[in-house]
Order: sequence, then structure tokens, then C-alpha cells
Amino acid sequence: MSKIKIFSLGGLNEVGKNMYIVNVDNDIFVFDAGLKYADDKMLGVDYIIPNYDYLKENRKKIKGVFITHGHDAQMGALSDILLDISDLKIYGAKFTIDVIKNQLKEDNIKTDNLFELEPHKKIDFGKNSIFPISLTHTVPDTLGYVLYTEDGAIFYTGNFVFDSTMRGSYETDIGKLAYVGKQGVLCLLSESVYADKQGFTSPNHRISPLIRETLNNTNGRILFNIFQAQLYRIQELFNEITKTNRRVVIMGKRLETIILSAIDNGYISFNKSRIGNIYQVNDPNIVVVISDEREKPFSNIKRIIKGYDKFITLSEKDTVIFASPVYDGMEKSATKVLDDISKLGSNIVTLPNKKYLTHHASSEDLMLMLGLMKPKYYFPVIGEYRGQVANKEAALKVGIKEENIILKQNGEVATFINGVYKNTNEKIKVDDILIDGKTVGDIGELVLKDRESLSDNGIVIVAVTLDKQTKEILAGPEILTRGFVYVKDNIDLIKEAQNISLNIITNNIQPKFVDFNKIKTDIRDKVGKYLYEATECKPMILIVLQEV
Repeated sequence: MSKIKIFSLGGLNEVGKNMYIVNVDNDIFVFDAGLKYADDKMLGVDYIIPNYDYLKENRKKIKGVFITHGHDAQMGALSDILLDISDLKIYGAKFTIDVIKNQLKEDNIKTDNLFELEPHKKIDFGKNSIFPISLTHTVPDTLGYVLYTEDGAIFYTGNFVFDSTMRGSYETDIGKLAYVGKQGVLCLLSESVYADKQGFTSPNHRISPLIRETLNNTNGRILFNIFQAQLYRIQELFNEITKTNRRVVIMGKRLETIILSAIDNGYISFNKSRIGNIYQVNDPNIVVVISDEREKPFSNIKRIIKGYDKFITLSEKDTVIFASPVYDGMEKSATKVLDDISKLGSNIVTLPNKKYLTHHASSEDLMLMLGLMKPKYYFPVIGEYRGQVANKEAALKVGIKEENIILKQNGEVATFINGVYKNTNEKIKVDDILIDGKTVGDIGELVLKDRESLSDNGIVIVAVTLDKQTKEILAGPEILTRGFVYVKDNIDLIKEAQNISLNIITNNIQPKFVDFNKIKTDIRDKVGKYLYEATECKPMILIVLQEV
């Protein structure tokens, strides 16, 4: 018998940043390692990943990181983590590993620890083992992972839907799910994104009718904006294009690589001869496929809207289809993008949220999974806390006992001793790592506060030059501002700030000694107080004192 701990470093009470840990007698199994998009308030932040100190502290105990599918919310943190833990073993199905390889290549990260899994082939890790099962999602080769332990199976679904029309590399192996359920499942970890939606997600995740209508009723060029790894949506587009005489242009090397590789490997069915080059992008009979960068949603379409793209400019004859959902926190950016496109006169086609869904499990999907698994304990994961609660309600409907349903937040540990859940109140340190640029953890809350202050109130610089020998003032104090006030309209304000600064400097200068720290402190306090009383703004004040 064993002691099992299950908790998340990210992914609970939030959208994205999924990372779930199962510790079985000090053998650590990590499921997914994703990022979360920064919202509009996080100035300059590219994306957010979980704090992975726990992985660094326990690196020798980690058996591997098992990625369910090739979306950034599941694998987007790998590049940053591998910079610190280079020997970490990463497991996934073929398409997932291909996406990871492409990402690591872009980030100039080399590793020999990527391992391709085949569905339904068990891998042993001592007394425990991993059994991957094919599930259905918007990307091919999506896997759920069964962790077999001495006390029963632990099954992590990742994202999934049930759709019998999605075949091949998108197909769910219901037989294997039922087989695992009959063997005895100790705990099921299942997603919560659409738990509050009634019925099955299928067929509301299919957008072929909308694409078909747009293609048939549009004479001009069409721009199809999509997240790069949503291959099923791209396949739906290509299926409808084959019924017309339109051709395709793929914008962006990264997206082009993914699509062409998917065609070569049989994940997408399409005649490559109908894919044109970038110089055909202005043809009126073209469908332009555009993808967003992983850390900057709407980045490429924004560049086109602003006229910065050297190949394409939007016009009144164009139609833009947004075939991806708007994630929580991105609503303001999405509204601004749609508004800017409208100003240019282009037509816009969006997916109504109530009519069209993405490939996540709704309540009936969740209840079907519960019926197949028949778990002793149920642990809702992936999504906002309200989604976790809705997931709990679905579980209650199919007979799961309330005391056996585990609702947790990031870092809160669910402990199982000899197959029985014990509420120990144990917590693991969790936090966000804010990524800005190429360095992991190079900014934090203080930097964000400074950026917010700068964006709201601007900056004031007080510059003074002293004689190194006599300590006399040679130049200044000069007041420079950026983003605070227009100097020519506020000359009296600036002069008064100069006078206050001059008095402070004069009072703290002695023949052979200058108290630089006191000067800086007093200027910040007194000039800051004066500027606030005069303008009700609190600019950032920087003092530059130099001796020559």
C-alpha cells in the first residue's frame, strides 16, 4: 500500500497554466506544463507560467512530464522549465512531440529527453506505470494518462470531448476507457472548462456551416484567424475550400511548418498544390490563414490592422473570420481588435459563444466519462473555480458521493493513504512566474506596479551637476518630464519644482560633504507632495546627481 499526493502547481481557478503533480511514495509524475496568457492589466508581460520550484527541489524524483496535447495551456512552459531542469524527461504522442520540438528549436533549446508515446502501450516506472489513452480534442494525438498504482488507477483526462464523427488520430478509444474503469479507478481528474454547459459539446464545436456560408457569400479575400495548433478547425476550413475554387495562403513560417507537416503526416487532408505563396496574398480569391503567437494573442492580426505588415493591408472588400475563442482576460483586447477592423470597413465573422463551442467537455461529456471510469474519488481540474463547482454538481448527478469529490486550489494537497482520502491541509508553495522577453522570472509585482504608475502618471527626472571639489552647483536642477504634463503649458509648475529641489540641495551641501541619500529622499517627498497637490497625479520621480 502507498501514500499518494495529488496537487496542482497551476490550472485550478484559472484558464491555462496547467500543471498537475501526482507523488506516489516519492515517485513524482507531472501531467502537463502549460502557460497562461497575460491579461490586459499585466503591462508588457508576455505570458505566465507556474512557479516550478517544487520540480527543481525534487528533480531526482521526477519520472517524467506527460503532455496531453500540443496546446500552449498544456506545454507552453516547457521551454522555460528546461532552461533550469535540462534533464527533465518529456513524454507525449507523435504530433505533440513534433510541436514541442518546433517550439524548442525556435527557442534554441536542445534536449535529448523527448520521448514519443504510442496510445495504449503501457510504460513501467518501477511498481507504477503509465497507460496513455486516445481522446478527442481539437488537435490530433490527444492523450489522457492512466497512472497505475498499488492502490488503484489515477486518470488525468486533460481536455476532451466525445464525438463519434472525429476519427483517426482524433478518435476516442471508449473501449479502453471502459476497460480502465472496470479495473478500478482510485481518482479521476477531469476538466471543468465547460462543466456549466448543459448537454454534450458535440455537435456545437463544429463550425463547418459557418465557414461554408462565409465562403459562399463572400466575393473578396478572406482572412481566417486561428490558434496555430487547432488543426481540426483548420481541417474544417480546408474541407470547405475544396468545394470552391479558392486557394490558400498561410501567413507565418511557424504556422506554415505545422500545417505542411500535418499534411505530410496525414493529420490534415488537403491538396498542397492549392497552397499558394505569400506573394499571392492580395489575390481576391485567396483565403489567408493567420495564427497568433503563443505569448501574444491577436499579435499578428493587430500588426495587419495597424498597417505594419509588409505583405497584406486590410481593405473594405476583406472579410475576417475569428475561428478561435476569446479567453478570459482577453475580452478588452478582442473588443479593441474588432473595433479597429470595423473602422477599416472590413467585414467581421465571429463565433457566437452560445451557438459555437470549442472542444471541451460539457456536463453530459463529463457524466459519460464518470460512468465509464466509475472512480472512487473525483477531482475536478482545469478551469475557474465556478467550473470546478459545476463539475462537482455533474458528478453528484451520477451518484458520486459528495465527500468523495475533491475541490482544491493551486498548491492544496489531496492525500491518499492506503487508498483512502485524508484531508491533511498540506500546502505546496505556488506562485506565478511572469515572463517578459527571453528570461525566466525577470519581472515581478514591483515591476508591474512601476509600469502601471508610469502608464498612469508618467515620470519626472530631477537632474543636478555638482563640482567635485567645491560641491557648488554647476548645472540644474533641471526638471525633465515624460508622460506627466506638457511643459510649455505648465512652466510655473516646473519652476516651482525646480525651486523646491534647489532649496533641498542647497540645505544638504557642505564644503566637503554632500548627503546624497537625504537629498534624494527629500526631493521625492517634497516635490512629489507639491506635484500631487497641484495636479492630483503621482508621477515616478527619479533624481540624478553627478559630480564633475
